[in-house]
Amino acid sequence: MKPIFAHLKDFFAFNRVVEADKQLQGLAEADRLLRQLIATKKAPGIAISVFKEGEVFFQQGYGYSDLDKNVLVNPQTTVFRIASVSKPIAATALAHMVADEIIDLDASFYSYVPYFPKKKWDFTIRQLASHTAGIRGYRGKEYGLNEPYSIKESIAIFKNDELLFQPGTGYHYNSYDWVLISLAMQEASGIPFESYVKEKVLVPLALENTFAATPNGLDVLDTDTLKITKFYSKCATGFRKAIAVNNYYKLAGGGYLSTSEDIVKLGQAYLDKRILNDEILEQFMSSEIVNTELTYYGLGWQVSKDKKGRPFYGHIGNGVGGYSNFFVYPKQQMVIAILVNATNPNIQNELDEVIDVLLRTTPEVMFYNK
Repeated sequence: MKPIFAHLKDFFAFNRVVEADKQLQGLAEADRLLRQLIATKKAPGIAISVFKEGEVFFQQGYGYSDLDKNVLVNPQTTVFRIASVSKPIAATALAHMVADEIIDLDASFYSYVPYFPKKKWDFTIRQLASHTAGIRGYRGKEYGLNEPYSIKESIAIFKNDELLFQPGTGYHYNSYDWVLISLAMQEASGIPFESYVKEKVLVPLALENTFAATPNGLDVLDTDTLKITKFYSKCATGFRKAIAVNNYYKLAGGGYLSTSEDIVKLGQAYLDKRILNDEILEQFMSSEIVNTELTYYGLGWQVSKDKKGRPFYGHIGNGVGGYSNFFVYPKQQMVIAILVNATNPNIQNELDEVIDVLLRTTPEVMFYNK
């Protein structure tokens, strides 16, 4: 008869094998779901990067960054438009500016930009960052502007419009809030917004493959190792080239480009508590409350729970030629970034299923990449 410890050893060894097999099955299922999105022409190209407990857990490219030339997507080197996933990057820079006492979240916006037309009500930097200031969103063709506006020049688009509601009494998600924040950051620091972001966020976190849109186009960022994906929109026959846009003026709200690997590095820095101190970050990572109701949005971050009740923070982005998912799950110690080179491909339900499969895997096997 085996000693009891021998039986326990066999039991735990068996459990490890079972759990590892379960995890591999889950990873294979996520891989299948993503391949199916390409096979059924629901997306031209997809990059996914996942960190689990600080290590690469799942990373793969699917489909094409260039459909005409059959250039495959690479999660480490293919650069996508990340749309509103730019907001957590901008929020990280804003948090540094708050820590350095350059900007006060509860100061009037007019303290920093006195030339902005006065409205019926005053509003603060915090209200802009939480989308409770009452600034309007895009109208008509504004979503796809192709004008070489600077941040300061771009406020002409909406500066004369009235607020939608008294600040603090409503919630209206939009990117113009972050145009105004980036302008306030420039005025308060005397440093161009993109230069401050690079100095305080991109360089310290080694986000070497994350770039600001440029005033004169994006293709200048192509190198031997990094390639900007082509940008697509859906059409009746599949995908067509997306319209030309210039996102330079709205860098903070939706103008950055990156790889899926860089985006998970940003999330991992938060999990590792390498971003300032908890007292400051708690303000950014806590949902605002309007009329006693949670908005499920902090300051530049979505702060919510998924369909299975799992808490996360992150952001979804949708812009011309780019769609993005970025989620940090603290309890699972998992960071997920999924980038697609198409204007809203209507695949969020499928991506939710992929994310759910990955979250349900176990931590025994830490790397998977075909």
